[in-house]
Amino acid sequence: MSPGGTPKAVGIVWALLGLNTLGSAGAKTVVAIPRSLIQMATMGALVAAFALALALNPRLRIRPSAFLFLLTLLVVPSLIASVQLEVEFGALFRCARLALFVGTLWLLSRWWDGGLTFVRHHIRMYFAVLVLVAAGLAVSPATAMPEYYGGRLVGALWPLTPPQIGQYAAVVIGLAVLLLLGRRTTGAGAAVVIVPSLVLLAMTHTRTATLGLLIGLVLAIGSLVLTSAAARRFFAWAVLCATVAAVVFSSALRAWFLRGQSQENFANLTGRAKVWDALLAAPRTTGEKVFGTGLGDKSFDGLPIDNSWLAVYDEQGLIGVTLVAAVVLVLGGVALLRPPSLPRACAIFLIGYCGISSYTEVGLGDASAYLLHLALAASLLALPAPATPLPTHDIPRRRNPLWARR
Repeated sequence: MSPGGTPKAVGIVWALLGLNTLGSAGAKTVVAIPRSLIQMATMGALVAAFALALALNPRLRIRPSAFLFLLTLLVVPSLIASVQLEVEFGALFRCARLALFVGTLWLLSRWWDGGLTFVRHHIRMYFAVLVLVAAGLAVSPATAMPEYYGGRLVGALWPLTPPQIGQYAAVVIGLAVLLLLGRRTTGAGAAVVIVPSLVLLAMTHTRTATLGLLIGLVLAIGSLVLTSAAARRFFAWAVLCATVAAVVFSSALRAWFLRGQSQENFANLTGRAKVWDALLAAPRTTGEKVFGTGLGDKSFDGLPIDNSWLAVYDEQGLIGVTLVAAVVLVLGGVALLRPPSLPRACAIFLIGYCGISSYTEVGLGDASAYLLHLALAASLLALPAPATPLPTHDIPRRRNPLWARR
């Protein structure tokens, strides 16, 4: 048991859930790994996570959670759309994966108490992935920064794309900065995590992750400004450094942000807008509008959708969009109602990051790293479980010998 009463094996379950969300498609690796083998590893990780969570919580003790209730409801339109005859078997497989993912989160909800235990699990898990990425860069720089990705950093030992690496680095940096501000870690310990993660984030040239990190931290630190002197100092220094950097390195920052693209290409979001317009203009039946077309690979006409809301609309319909919006609004509303604290700030960072990333990334409607980020936010916003007092009739009464003498 950890000091907070959470079994250490819970961290293993959380890491297995993270492994399941790494995906099986991405860049070319140093040693070619069959996609079927990667899928077996990721799905095996999810099954192992559920089995271990069930072993840790055999009595099925769970905590009420609006977040998990809404996710459970999200499985319904996914299943309704996926059982259509014209939908491939893969859609039903993805529904089962989503149900198993949500079921594992329900089992873990027993230990959601608003503490920082799961934050530490989250940082360790994704920092381990970043260490794997750095190892791939050291082993084969050419494979880790290929030309077909414009020289951006990819996973050379495990097929990870630049947006994935950027996402993991941004979340690790943001949470580590907040732990440092809350004096829950040392400066040296935070630097070991933050500095290499910043380097990897810069090498991915991922604009969405960078903006999500900056905006998420502004929201999170802003929630601490009134109650934390350290947050006020950090905020002031961050504004000063950002102003200086914007003036001195404006041309370099602009070049990094554009990534060599033309203004026109940047304006239509690297071609994403054309896919979005085609998706919205495509004819749909009433059933497809309401329930979607079933869980798929988040693509339209062979092109990636790269927008969580449109991907949910395409696969889970208007009901799915409503439920996902309710998930984000419920978490955001609860975060606003909680008193200022470090767990609340971490939750605000994660909610803000996922909200920003949802515009150009997918994952809010399926088992993904983004859903795991929001689950972590839900655990941080949970109220501590009330202590159960021992009934008085169960306490044996003893007669004091001194009283007996009287």
